[in-house]
Amino acid sequence: MIHIEEMQQILSELDHKSIVAYIESVKPIDLAQVLEKLDITEQLQLMGMLPPMTSAEILEYLEPVHQYRILTHLEESMTSQVLNMMSSDVVVDMMLAIHRYQADKMLDLLPDHYRQQVQILMTFPEYTAGSLATVDYIAARSSWTIERTLQHIRKIGHGAEITSYIYVTGNKGELHGVVSLKQMILAEPKTHLSELVMSDAISVPATMEQEEAAELLSRYNLVALPVIDAEKRLIGVITVDDVIDVIHEEATEDIQKLGGSQPLTDTYFKSSVFQLYRKRIVWLLILFAAEAYTGTVLRHYEETLSEVIALAFFIPLLVGTGGNTGTQTVSTLVRALAVGEVQFRDMFKVIRKEVTTGLMSGATISLIAYLRSWMLGVDSNIGLVVGITAMTIVLWASFVAAVLPLILYKLKADPAVISGPLITTLVDGTGLIIYFTIARIILHL
Repeated sequence: MIHIEEMQQILSELDHKSIVAYIESVKPIDLAQVLEKLDITEQLQLMGMLPPMTSAEILEYLEPVHQYRILTHLEESMTSQVLNMMSSDVVVDMMLAIHRYQADKMLDLLPDHYRQQVQILMTFPEYTAGSLATVDYIAARSSWTIERTLQHIRKIGHGAEITSYIYVTGNKGELHGVVSLKQMILAEPKTHLSELVMSDAISVPATMEQEEAAELLSRYNLVALPVIDAEKRLIGVITVDDVIDVIHEEATEDIQKLGGSQPLTDTYFKSSVFQLYRKRIVWLLILFAAEAYTGTVLRHYEETLSEVIALAFFIPLLVGTGGNTGTQTVSTLVRALAVGEVQFRDMFKVIRKEVTTGLMSGATISLIAYLRSWMLGVDSNIGLVVGITAMTIVLWASFVAAVLPLILYKLKADPAVISGPLITTLVDGTGLIIYFTIARIILHL
């Protein structure tokens, strides 16, 4: 890892060979993090000293707007070289992020065939398989021999993101299947690809949601996933590094949603205070209004509290236990729903599992709650009320937390953003009702 001061010192020495040698010893992602902190003059100075391939690798780690800002300040010939060496999916993201007029000028710097491929990828909506696809793969005709295909790989393979698999197509570009490099190496040179092709290779339509595509690639341990259009023509492939990015983004969103906040569109430190406020305030207000009924419940049982004031000692303990139980269950189920382990049709199996777990947890917490009341020196009947209530609240929270995410999932609502805070709010109020109802029955109030 290098620091901005260190990079500025290196640039100030103006020793071209030393700078290039040093830069080549540093990982592109580390260079990118330093590059975006330099001013534009220093950025252009650095880019001008590096080979186009190295510059392309560094730029791929920057945000699209920063990529464009640097590229547009370079000499046109340099911009063209770097742009052609960047991954096509990265180029597509940049083109979509900048103004259409700016994108058209950049597209003019690409070779005709490559430009047409990029323009096709730009037509697919964000968060679809098509939007993730790259055209930096190797395709070959089914009629080609192994010998001819290997010559093709040597010619264009340096620009491909993946060379371990060759995608076999027909005369109109339709996907026939996949041949591995290992198969080709072991086969006779005159063998035709049609004799080796795996026609049952998994592919996905360009319109598929990116999460589904990522799940398929992960489930079958694939290195890449071919993407096809409505006519079954190969338009690109999704590589495993893109899937890792998708999984990382989705996991981050789910974690933020579970806290009752809309997910951030940028990293934490790049998000302004106002953005944080805007993402959180709506749900805070909704939950604030929902929590208000807890006060109504307490007001309703005011007389019960006045008769046995010791009951108030245990309200935070019992309400918190219910909320914690619900949050644990919801977190597990939301993740299981996200990865496809649980479906709506599994509701009764989920209820049985969670209620049984709640029964065991509730029994343990009930005993500890009774011992806690005894340690506080309250009446044994109050301890009995607390113990029975703890058991009942844990069971109730387990049941509600098992059912609500599945219902929301069935209704096409996002269980992650609703379930956690809603469970806690619901259990708070109903837990108080359960508590005071049990107290009235046992204490004859």
